Amino acid sequence: MPLLLDDRDGLRRCRDCGAWKALEEFCANSKRPSGRGSYCKACFNVRSRASYAKRLKEKHGRDVKQVPTVPDGHRRCPDCGATKPLGEFPRNRAGRGGYGRYCKPCHNEKGKESKRRLHGGFREYHLRRRYGIGEKEFQELLAEQGGVCAICGGAAPQHLDHDHRTGWVRGILCFNCNGGLGQFRDSPTRLARAITYLRGTTWQRALIHPGVYQMRSPTRGRRPSRLS
Repeated sequence: MPLLLDDRDGLRRCRDCGAWKALEEFCANSKRPSGRGSYCKACFNVRSRASYAKRLKEKHGRDVKQVPTVPDGHRRCPDCGATKPLGEFPRNRAGRGGYGRYCKPCHNEKGKESKRRLHGGFREYHLRRRYGIGEKEFQELLAEQGGVCAICGGAAPQHLDHDHRTGWVRGILCFNCNGGLGQFRDSPTRLARAITYLRGTTWQRALIHPGVYQMRSPTRGRRPSRLS
């Protein structure tokens, strides 16, 4: 095959920019010599974008949306349209550059909207994801307890208690009772020792006559000083 005017020594001249470049810098084209097209990749991309804009205008009467230039170390949030440093985007291993697509405020708002749309609200999502029951089952369990904390009897408890080993739901507790079980690590032994400790260190009120009580000192411990 004779050498064309735009080919020489493994190089090709781009028909648009006129620069001589290596064949690897031209787009693949099986109909051309050496399997490469007539335009370098940079010029081909310019032509491709111009062709797309022309077709979009002719068929749909719309112009191509111009994407603003983003400086290094920044990203543009497609939701709010703001350009922010990468540190204001959540980490995401699957995302471009290791960061999510939306900035943190927009990411959080989209997460809330998704929970409302798929689960009816964040509370329903939280109960289903962590405990395997929904708000309906929560209210049924609370009604079985008489609407009060299963331990202290306080009104309107909001904390769902569960066995940390099996994940099974045990009841609904108030904030203090739920936290107390957690501090004692759900251990009946520790709770029994705590009861024994309180009985041995707390002054008891004993009935000695109808309507008459006497304070009995604990078996151990000391009376607080007057200065304390």
